[in-house]
This record gives sequence, C-alpha cells and structure tokens, in this order.
Amino acid sequence: MNQDMKKTLWAAADKLRASMDAAEYKHLVLGLIFLKYISDAFAERRDTLNESFQNPKSDLYVGDANQANVLMEDRDYYTEDHVFWVPASARWEAIRGAAKQPDIGKRVDEALIAIEQENPPLKGVLDKRFARTQLEPGKLGELIDLISSIGFGGKDRAKDTLGEVYEYFLGKFASNEGKRGGEFYTPSSVVRVLVEVLSPHKGRVYDPCCGSGGMFVQSERFVESHGGRAGDVSIYGQESNPTTWRLVAMNLAIRGMSANLGKEPADTFTRNQHPDLRADYVLANPKFNMDDWGGEKLESDPRWVYGTPPAGNANFAWLQHILFHLSPSGSAGVVLANGSMSSNQNNEGTIRRAMVEGDVVEAMVALPPQLFFNTQIPACLWFLAKDKTKHGRNRKGEVLFIDARKLGRMDTRVNRVFDETDIQKIATAVHAWRQDGETTEAYADVPGFCRAVKLAEIAEHGFVLTPGRYVGAKEVEDDDEAFAENMDRLTSLLAEQMEKGQELDAIIRERLGRLGYGV
Repeated sequence: MNQDMKKTLWAAADKLRASMDAAEYKHLVLGLIFLKYISDAFAERRDTLNESFQNPKSDLYVGDANQANVLMEDRDYYTEDHVFWVPASARWEAIRGAAKQPDIGKRVDEALIAIEQENPPLKGVLDKRFARTQLEPGKLGELIDLISSIGFGGKDRAKDTLGEVYEYFLGKFASNEGKRGGEFYTPSSVVRVLVEVLSPHKGRVYDPCCGSGGMFVQSERFVESHGGRAGDVSIYGQESNPTTWRLVAMNLAIRGMSANLGKEPADTFTRNQHPDLRADYVLANPKFNMDDWGGEKLESDPRWVYGTPPAGNANFAWLQHILFHLSPSGSAGVVLANGSMSSNQNNEGTIRRAMVEGDVVEAMVALPPQLFFNTQIPACLWFLAKDKTKHGRNRKGEVLFIDARKLGRMDTRVNRVFDETDIQKIATAVHAWRQDGETTEAYADVPGFCRAVKLAEIAEHGFVLTPGRYVGAKEVEDDDEAFAENMDRLTSLLAEQMEKGQELDAIIRERLGRLGYGV
C-alpha cells in the first residue's frame, strides 16, 4: 500500500475521532483492523475450499453442493491452514451489515467474545470495549465502513497490506499520544538499526519489554529479506501492561506470526515469564531511568552478575536481565538513556566497569535527539555479546564506539528519523569491524564517527562509554596539532556534560509532571 493511501486512511480515521481521547480511540481502530484481517483470511480460505470441493481434479472434490456447504463450516479445514475460525456472527460482512445499527458496539464485542471462545490462542487477547465507547453516535459505523475500504489481492498481499496499515496507525497514535504512546511503540527506524546490526538470521529472538511488537516484526522482515523463512526465528516476549500485551498479540497475529508472550501480562523483573530462556538475540527498548521497578525486593537475584542495580534506576537491571537470558553465543541490542554510559550514581559506575572488564560490551552508539515520541532524554544503543569470538573476528578486549548524533533528518517539526543510508552507515561500520560477512567493506576508524578502542583506554577514562569521548572530531586542516587535540577533548567533554544536563532536566520535568506540576 502506498504512503498516500495510508495517509488518507489515517486522516479519515482521525477525523472520526472528534473529541475522543487518542489513547482510547487507538484500541477501537486497531481492534477493528484485527477483526477485519482475520475475517478476510477466513473468507479467502473459505473461497479456496469451495473451489476445491467443486473441482473434479482436486483431492477435496465432493461434487454435491449441499455437502460442500456443510464441509465449508468444518473448522478443521481452517485451523490446519493456520487460519483462525470465525463464527458466522463475527464475520466482517455481518459486522458491516449492522454498522448503522444503534447497538453496533455491543455486536462487535459479542463478535470478539465468540472469536476468543473458538480460538484458544486468542483468549483474553482481544479488547472488548466497543459497547461502552465514548465515540459519538454513528461514528463507529463510519469507522467500520472506512476499514472496509482497505483493498486486498491475494493472501500474502492482504497480510502485508493490513500489517502496513496497522504499523502506520500504531506510529501515528504514538505520535498523537506523546509520552504514553512512546511507551508501547519504538520508532521503526531505531528498530531497524538494532535489527540490521544484530542480523537475526535464525534462532530465538527475545524482547523482555516488547510493547507493540515492532522488534519482532522487523526481525521477521530481516529474515525474509535475506532469503530465509518466517519460521526461522522463534519469538519470545513479555509485557507488563495488559492493554499493550493485547496489542502485541494482535500485531503478530495479523502477520501470521506465532510467539510465546508468556501466560499473561506480567512484570519482567518480579514475574519473569521465561526463566529458562537463553536467547540468540535480544532486542529491547525499556522505559528510561525507571525508578519504580521493585529493586529493593530483588537484591540477591541471580541475574545481578555484575552488581546489584540501584533501587532508584532500572537501567543496569535491564542490561543484566538481558545478559542473563543470552545464550553463550548470543548478542543483544538495547536502547537506554545516555546517563547509563557515564553515571556514577549509587553503584552504576561499578556495574558498568564490571561489564566492561567482563568484556560483554561490544559496541556503543550515541543517538541524535528527537528520535522518540515519549521523551526528550538523550538516548544511546548498547550492543552486548557474551563471546566476542563468535560471529566474526576475535574482538576480545575491544569496544566499537559510534557517534551517530549528526545522522537522521527531521520528519516532522518535532520528530527525527533515520533514513536507509543512516541505518546502513551504522550497521556497515559494525559488520566491517566484526568482519562477520554481512559486508565486504574493510573497517577503518573514521574521526568524528567511529573508533575501535581497547579496554585499557576505556579504563583511563574511568569506564565512561560515551562515544564522543573516544571518536574525536571530524578531521580538519590545522597546523597546531596540540590545540586540535585539546579542543577535541574539551568539546567532547562539553557535549557529554550538556547531554547529561538535558537528561536531568527531562527527568525533573517528568517527575514534577507525575505530581501534577507541569513545567
């Protein structure tokens, strides 16, 4: 589906929202998109069966039209083809036919209940709030008509089209909701960087705070774009927010992707749903600087190999949880606040030092501002590996630093995105440094952008992992080398301190906001 069509759909859907809060409206729209998809997939399978029952050359040929009609209602023919069984009252034609009825909200809820009853994997997943919606009278029917207008052609194309619309709407809702939206949606271009660097060709992919599932979707796309099959990666996730847990389940189901999301929505630290999992790849964007994660109850937890995380900040709890769940040859990419690279509050500096000395930090990437919908706190990417001799040359005792703060373009007045060239510039640098076969380019340090640094030098800098401290500035002609060196160091230090100031300012504003004092 082209971009103009998606924009048109969004504009129409958003217009129908009127004064309804975006956070509430989001679930109505995405729930209907999900219902439309599974109903369409069911209808397509039904048409295929009907043709087979009437085709003398088919193994399913029965000849008798009445018998064919009976067989078309046999659920086994659908489930064996991984198609959800949709009862007659829940099929889209029935929903659309009643779209103008005053009780349409109640009918949609009943349809979703029927689908859950008939399909155990969807039990508790669908959000049944249509009867009590605050949407203006008649608007729900108009929304159903709008979603009916999405055109399809062929099973795979239909899946791709609905998936594109779903993902586009997720992003637009995240943008509209601001802070709350960003808690369940990681911008696609940031996810692409993580996926392109990790290159999850085959194996177990895990996200301990999976939000709406963007990491999983991009991982599957990566596999398919490199000639693999959708089933080459197995997906494991966890999400604590019940509403978001339903979103990710629907997001994956739309694409026909199976996943183990745990038995229920649950807190990753206190109710770990995958205690025995050792993943080949971990991708995560946890909430930055989370101060209410329950650390005081977990002081002796076996996950804290490199030190007990402070109760007031979960950054190093996330990093260690992720390392705990990595397989011996696994690798991880994590989005965190910039403070994680340099903070010495409580014992964060001690844990960071232990991780560097333990040689599990593979690469650090400083990100530009305004990439995220939910925060102005400066962010970075941590890439971790338990064994740096795997997936390329032996990188033991070395960390790659990349300063990507000058990359990206402003997509809107307030949000920045990485273009494909930006994503590939970062990924190519990492793959060339690893020499892992993902690129034929030879690695070379690029002043102002990337540099491979030995652990001894990192120790000299107090185990601070801010890339700007190591990559220097872009080369310029200057006769006074001592002056240039000094300026590089000072400007890098100034930038680091300014970023820390921005982060602290954002944290103060956020916490004052929680108390009802907007700044």
